[in-house]
Amino acid sequence: MEKINQSVESSTWITITHASDIAAARRAGQRLADTARFDDVRAGQLALLITEAATNILKHAGDGVIVLSAVHAGEMDGIDVLAYDAGPGIGNMAQALRDGNSSAGTSGTGLGALHRLSDQFDVYAPRDKGAVFFMRLWRTPSPELHLASGGISLPLAGETANGDAWAVVNLRQHTALLMVDGLGHGPEAAKAAAAAIATLALQPGLRPAEQVQVCHEALRNTRGAALALGLLDPAAGQLHFTGIGNISACVIDAAGRRQLASYNGIVGHNMRKVQEFTVNCAPGALVILATDGIGTQWDLDQYPGLAGCDPSVVAAVLLRDYARPRDDASVLVYRVPEPA
Repeated sequence: MEKINQSVESSTWITITHASDIAAARRAGQRLADTARFDDVRAGQLALLITEAATNILKHAGDGVIVLSAVHAGEMDGIDVLAYDAGPGIGNMAQALRDGNSSAGTSGTGLGALHRLSDQFDVYAPRDKGAVFFMRLWRTPSPELHLASGGISLPLAGETANGDAWAVVNLRQHTALLMVDGLGHGPEAAKAAAAAIATLALQPGLRPAEQVQVCHEALRNTRGAALALGLLDPAAGQLHFTGIGNISACVIDAAGRRQLASYNGIVGHNMRKVQEFTVNCAPGALVILATDGIGTQWDLDQYPGLAGCDPSVVAAVLLRDYARPRDDASVLVYRVPEPA
């Protein structure tokens, strides 16, 4: 089976507050580039993306965060660079992306370089609402290769192990989505989350209700977890969904936001009722899964244009603005594609 995209394959988070943090981010990027078998040219392009994104944060916002993550499409490996801040945003994005334009007295080539060097690029930076930049580089240049999903997962401050995890498995006719929140936080919670991901990888085509039962057995020797599972059938325009525990799940489309119900329980320990729901999911709809480390009061209508951005940008905005400081926090966003 092809590699799956998952958060257990650790992301690297670098807080950008000083020029020295740029070098740390570049070193983290080089480690990912080595793992992804980037050649020197692609590794150099990645280093430039990281440098420009971090420099932009320092110049315009003062501080922010860069997240570096491995990503896969079939046997192709890539690296995602997410840069976000809570600064002043950008008033005229089209102008800012043209070389020679700068509001900080520099040469103005940074943002244009981000766009040019990336195989996939997106940005959300309305005035006074901060900025999120998303850049993706594949091992070989592949600007036509786009993924329908984007996720972000942040461990509790002070923890290196993350009790939250997400995964996306693309099958021939279906796509499986998983969000898991191991009970508590730290290494034991991370162990439960990793067990759920490993279980999904074995039989990703199972219907959600059956998959939850399989995970229930696999997690018996762990703390247990909250779990949300979706199996998308793009040809039928349907999402099959099962949720156990406190994970928020919804579908957003032209008709608005529809919440998907989850039942109380802990997968691996105390799971009384499992029920599968099927909802319509037309092309272009967003499926959003979030752990309880994300506040539930968010509303995409408060972010004009965000729903049309890359799923990774949507996930980053929600985590930046609604993450709770006393828990792991994760968001997974999937945009339903047109049927093949």
